[in-house]
Amino acid sequence: MSSPVLALSAGQIRRRPAAFAGLAAALLLATAAVTLFGSLVAAQVTAPRSVARAPVAGPGVLVIAGAFGEIAVLVALFTVVNALGFTLRQQHRDLALLRTVAATPRQVRRVVRAQVVATVLLAAVPGCAVGLLAARAFLAALQRRGMAAPGLRIPGTPVPMLIALGVALLVGLAATAAAAWRVTRPAPAVALTEGTGGARPTGVLRPLAGAAVLAGGVLLLRLAATRPAGELDKAAQAALLGSLVLLAAVALLGPLAARALAAALGLPVRVLVPRAGWLADANLRGYAARLSSAVVPVALLVGLAGTMLIITSTAERAARASGAMTSVTKASDVWLRQAELGLLVCFAAVSTVNTLVALTADRRREFALLRLVGATRRQLLRMLSVEAVLTTVVGVLLGAAVAVAASGAFSWAVRGTVVPAMPGAGCAWVVLGAAALTVPGIVGTGLWATGGSAVESVGVDRG
Repeated sequence: MSSPVLALSAGQIRRRPAAFAGLAAALLLATAAVTLFGSLVAAQVTAPRSVARAPVAGPGVLVIAGAFGEIAVLVALFTVVNALGFTLRQQHRDLALLRTVAATPRQVRRVVRAQVVATVLLAAVPGCAVGLLAARAFLAALQRRGMAAPGLRIPGTPVPMLIALGVALLVGLAATAAAAWRVTRPAPAVALTEGTGGARPTGVLRPLAGAAVLAGGVLLLRLAATRPAGELDKAAQAALLGSLVLLAAVALLGPLAARALAAALGLPVRVLVPRAGWLADANLRGYAARLSSAVVPVALLVGLAGTMLIITSTAERAARASGAMTSVTKASDVWLRQAELGLLVCFAAVSTVNTLVALTADRRREFALLRLVGATRRQLLRMLSVEAVLTTVVGVLLGAAVAVAASGAFSWAVRGTVVPAMPGAGCAWVVLGAAALTVPGIVGTGLWATGGSAVESVGVDRG
């Protein structure tokens, strides 16, 4: 790879540290998740026959690594794709400018690929180390509960780490190819115009892809709802996968859904907070792609956490009513689901904070322009506070819709009704957690972004 490409790639990383830090954190978590569950599989596969066949309480390490790792790894990769798409959207104008000064589409794609490869390599080493430590801690926890053979050990083979690195590179490069196509497909002048506008046209492919993914999620929920009474574990797994697919559809249809919800919520906000509310509502509706980037991680957090909490509560209530225990309601598997929930919440929380911080930091020039035309710093922070609340509400509503749909399908299979058992306290904590991540993340970054000299900030390009 030529040195100009490397120099341009390094320059973009230096100019947007917040966006690339978020991508690096997502890649670190993804490589850690693949290493964690891959190491568990390697421990079982490479164990002596006497250890591997030792009786254990529960489904066994391979089943645990496969069933629970499947969801965790998919969520981790979903977080990577979302973070990568956001990072590349932040560079849209810069990449379009490269094309106006005679850079070819191939050269632009090479710049983007170099950025992704560099970020993956930087995140892979600590990610694999974290995954290896987590695998040892998780295996020890399983052994304490009798769910893994006492003699089982995490092997020293580098295969799980190499697989994690390969998966991260594959997903990163595939997502890069799709995202870079938007910059390199149109003529340079058209790409530059799209990069300077806030409300870019969504196009046709994204809504069509979103509709197709939405249909796939509905089919998975139908599969969950039609499982017989003796297959509630499979119903729970189908419902969890269905919720993840629905969240992918939310990510694809995000600009449309977020704009519709923001428009519905905007009127009462304008009435309650006339000045700051009007400006916040105009910003959110005018920049649908930016709003979508902000609400998707919040919806991911609320949707996955809510689905798992409600499914577990519904299964436990059904078990108390019938006296039949399943692996959804056994104490050992409830602990497993709590551990998985903690891992998924970690992914979603990191994605939420990274995205919101990078989004708000990227608006420094916008805030400086508002200050030059008369807005005070206090007014801007009030506007950001209203935006943060609206962003939280939109993300919570989208995530809650996914959680209700997935848990309703599971409830139909368990209880014959689409109304699940709602754990009120748990759901309230999920909503409060989303608000605690979103509002301070936006307002706290806004304190930094609105500081300094407005004249100097206007002279600095966004980044």
